[in-house]
Amino acid sequence: QVQLVESGGGYVQAGGSLILSCAASGRTFSRYAMGWFRQAPGKEREFVAAISWNGARTYYTDSVKGRFTCSRDNANNTVYLQMNSLKPEDTGVYFCAADFTYGLGQRRTDYDYWGQGTQVTVSS
Repeated sequence: QVQLVESGGGYVQAGGSLILSCAASGRTFSRYAMGWFRQAPGKEREFVAAISWNGARTYYTDSVKGRFTCSRDNANNTVYLQMNSLKPEDTGVYFCAADFTYGLGQRRTDYDYWGQGTQVTVSS
């Protein structure tokens, strides 16, 4: 079992920045990849970013490339999502997820455990 807890969401104006954190517990953190997804009201949950078990590889959806950076601190069992130049279309609930199988997965079904989400609201 893995428990994931996101934090760092909030309200920000367009062009601003936020850093999301996801604290993991329950299994050896450095043995699995991590991902970030988001869900806007009335829309499907979509992939945002993924990071390999050691942080050496990352992958981003096109709409956030160059603006978002995913990183991890295995010593502290935490993964981060640095979000810069935020846009109103980035608004949504952001979820972190743990992937024990695929590594850099982009599908919801690639992930085994999920956090409860943190709300990000970007005003225009």
